[in-house]
Amino acid sequence: MTAPLHETSAGESTATVVGAPDAPGTPDTSGTAKAIQGRSPWQIAWTRLKRDKLALAGAFVVVFLILVAIFAPVIVGLVGHPPNEFHEDQIDPLFGTPIGSWGGISSDFLFGVEPVNGRDVFSRIVYGARISLLVAFLAAVFAVFLGTVLGIVAGYFGGWIDAALSRVMDVMLAFPQLLFTIALVSVLPNKLLGLDGSGVRIAALVVVIGFFGWPYVGRIVRGQTLSLRNREYVEAAQSLGAGRLYILRRELLPNLIAPIMVYATLMIPTNILTEAALSFLGAGVKPPTASWGQMLSTAITTYEADPVFMVIPGLAIFVTVLAFNLFGDGVRDALDPKGSR
Repeated sequence: MTAPLHETSAGESTATVVGAPDAPGTPDTSGTAKAIQGRSPWQIAWTRLKRDKLALAGAFVVVFLILVAIFAPVIVGLVGHPPNEFHEDQIDPLFGTPIGSWGGISSDFLFGVEPVNGRDVFSRIVYGARISLLVAFLAAVFAVFLGTVLGIVAGYFGGWIDAALSRVMDVMLAFPQLLFTIALVSVLPNKLLGLDGSGVRIAALVVVIGFFGWPYVGRIVRGQTLSLRNREYVEAAQSLGAGRLYILRRELLPNLIAPIMVYATLMIPTNILTEAALSFLGAGVKPPTASWGQMLSTAITTYEADPVFMVIPGLAIFVTVLAFNLFGDGVRDALDPKGSR
């Protein structure tokens, strides 16, 4: 027999009691009575995410990498050497390769040293994480902001505005981003808007990667807006005299946060690979600033004599991208469990 529903006073919520006695008014001594509490969609998503062990592992690695990038000077000061400091005494003068096995790995040089100049690979990997994560995060923020604004405007207003923005998205998606970035970076001055050297390159990478990434976000936001703009709560807000800006900000945008978050987490690893590819081709940050892609490019000429120097930055890119992808897939499954079936 199920327990009866008890009347509640004003301001109290009604809850079903599990394990209540059969006879009303009989005190419960079993100690198993529990009130069923409602949960918000975000609480439900967090519960799903906690069950995904791979996603949690990816999140742990992501947080660890972010902390490493933030505290890079402290970490290098404790267990490494300055990233641009040469250590010729660690290099064989005849062959230009690190002294010792495994690329010169030792207690003083945890990941070995670079061929020819003897720079600390561990320190350059740690500082390279700063460049990769900074460019990836800022480009993702720029792309998400621009794509959300233009996508929601196109989906809500429709008509010629939707047609024009949709054609712009098509053109942007067909544009050769890699070639354009290489051409743009090659003609950039050394000083621009108060920035110099690698600062100019980083700003250019953020703007270009983010600018070419917003159409993907814009298409997703536009499609979701088209399905939401005719919902009952939107029509109710319109009938009550709510303005368009209010509807966009208070009715539509909160319901778009989940797909935006999912795509943002999956965009960051793509941006990391793009930055590494551009640095590999010489269109990234300027030497001697550390970059994983730049280290891979340098390792091409010495990989036969010192393969470890190529393996370590390659593993750094692989682990970082894999961690972000695992975390992004977990967020997607948590926010939209039907999408994974």
